Amino acid sequence: MGHQAWVEVAREVAGRLAADAVERERKGAEPLVEVALLRESGLLPLLVPVEHGGHGQDWAVAHAVLAEVGAADASVGHLLGYHYLHVWRTTLFDRPDLTEELNRATAEHRWFWAGVANPRDDALVLSDVDGGYLVNGRKFFATGASVADRLVVSGAHAGTGRKLTFTLDATAAGIRYLGDWDNLGQRLSASGGVEFTDVFVGEHDVLGAQPQPGDARAQRDSLAPLGFQLILSRLLAAIGRGALTEAARYTRETARAWPASGAEHATEDPHIVAGYGSLLSRLEAADLLVDAAARAFSDAAAQGDALSADERGRTSIRVSHAKVVTSELAVEITNRLFEFTGARATAAKHGIDRFWRNARTLTLHDPTVYKAAEVGRHLLTGEYPAPTGYS
Repeated sequence: MGHQAWVEVAREVAGRLAADAVERERKGAEPLVEVALLRESGLLPLLVPVEHGGHGQDWAVAHAVLAEVGAADASVGHLLGYHYLHVWRTTLFDRPDLTEELNRATAEHRWFWAGVANPRDDALVLSDVDGGYLVNGRKFFATGASVADRLVVSGAHAGTGRKLTFTLDATAAGIRYLGDWDNLGQRLSASGGVEFTDVFVGEHDVLGAQPQPGDARAQRDSLAPLGFQLILSRLLAAIGRGALTEAARYTRETARAWPASGAEHATEDPHIVAGYGSLLSRLEAADLLVDAAARAFSDAAAQGDALSADERGRTSIRVSHAKVVTSELAVEITNRLFEFTGARATAAKHGIDRFWRNARTLTLHDPTVYKAAEVGRHLLTGEYPAPTGYS
């Protein structure tokens, strides 16, 4: 299937999600039905190489799919975007044998992947035992883990302190999902905590250790945080798109013109018309900015161990451009749309507030002001951001 064919599949999925988005969010159940829909659609193996039974490793297609799904349901877009990242992350390590094994199983069984690797939460510890490790500790945020088939997990080795990354069956003995995600937005993203009690990890399932400075794969490994920032940027743009689409529908079908406007219909009110036009034009520009960052990211990832620090730095700045603009714009769009729809649009039955709640929640993943500072510092000094768990 080509690019457009996958977009059509994504639109079909998005249509099904949009049909009962308000009701599903109100119920707040674990997103088992939503993950089953993604599995049924065939979208999960999208980033698995063709030679391993998948559909290829084209980030442009993945982003086009995420744009459609995320606009309909930001939580499901979040789950799918992180799934793609975790499938891709296995390629950052020097375990081609394990990567191929996991890719083939993902394509065959349509596994859904999630991660347990919050950069600010170093609570997991691996202790040596015969044949592998025992993992103990608790992570506070693990998007999608409780509904996943397989996990990518990171923890600190008890002896050396080095971070090890490994894969794990999400139903392995000793894993307990806390079900404590009760936040303002992204209510169906299954982002609650997870607890590990003597969970066994075999040596075979260890992808590798965090590289030391100067290691051949250090730059390649440092692309992972940029991948997360890029997915969040895409989701924020998608939320803006979904919000404008829903608000425009409401304006056409339900909203009334304000008497002082002199217009008979809300769609003829010059302030409403210009307001929509301004926001949509800026959103189109934001989407192009995310597209450019995605191309830069894909080009950097394709370089493998040959990726230079400067090229990695240029990529990080491009991603930060996208993150700053989409973060600010998503919150603005989802706030201002109520000016165009009117007081009756705030009724709970319409659920239009979900767009603002989702945008506001995602923008707090990490403070946007620090992304803006990275861009400004580079402009003023030429300095690139130091690779961290968020940059």
